[in-house]
Amino acid sequence: MLMSVLSSSPPYRSLAACLTSGSPFASKKHIIRCCHNINDKSLENGHELNFEDKCRRRIILFFSASSGLFQTLPSLGKTKSKNPYDERRLLEQNKRIQKENNAPQDFPNFVREGFEVKVVTSENYIKRESGLIYRDFEVGKGDCPKAGQQVTFHYVGYNESGRRIDSTYLQGSPAKIRMGTNALVPGFEEGIREMRPGGKRRIIIPPELGPPVGPSTFFSSKQFEVFDVELLSVQDCQRRTIAFYSDVVCN
Repeated sequence: MLMSVLSSSPPYRSLAACLTSGSPFASKKHIIRCCHNINDKSLENGHELNFEDKCRRRIILFFSASSGLFQTLPSLGKTKSKNPYDERRLLEQNKRIQKENNAPQDFPNFVREGFEVKVVTSENYIKRESGLIYRDFEVGKGDCPKAGQQVTFHYVGYNESGRRIDSTYLQGSPAKIRMGTNALVPGFEEGIREMRPGGKRRIIIPPELGPPVGPSTFFSSKQFEVFDVELLSVQDCQRRTIAFYSDVVCN
């Protein structure tokens, strides 16, 4: 039986617990402090979730990939022209760059017009009222995850240019997180909320459903993020209390 334990009392044993101990989105100083705490060898143990035990995954799912560390397409620079020829030229240039970056098949295109971004996709994609865009490659079977349940999943994250910026496949272990705990950016949690075990989905997260940006946060630019997600399993979780110690067990 697979069992994973998340501590709910300080000192924080997981990155998610530390990051969400204040507001849902931490400041840069708070993130760095969390990373230092989690990197402390005294906090590492066999029960820690693979997704949360180190900062090497660059907190990509907690605060996504919007930081200025990842450059967007050169063709996505500000332009106020709405000439169809200009848009077609930008799309062609974007596709060339995405090809150089080995972007996956049917990857979306992003065309910037001033501060506006036009997302160009095939008819296989569905756009929700929230602004989230997704495409299902495989639907999967079973029940969708509910708040409080733990989801285990693989993901590959891309920036707007189609460059891969993170992957649990390359890390060698899937991600695990509890739903409804403010540990994920809103767009990512919305994107996997209606998935079923075995399902594979591409999620396009708009800036308004991503992390906050500004001087007081870790991120400096608003960009779309793209994730290919494979939902492996959904598990029930229970809280247990032993003396003065409380934790959540998922199995």
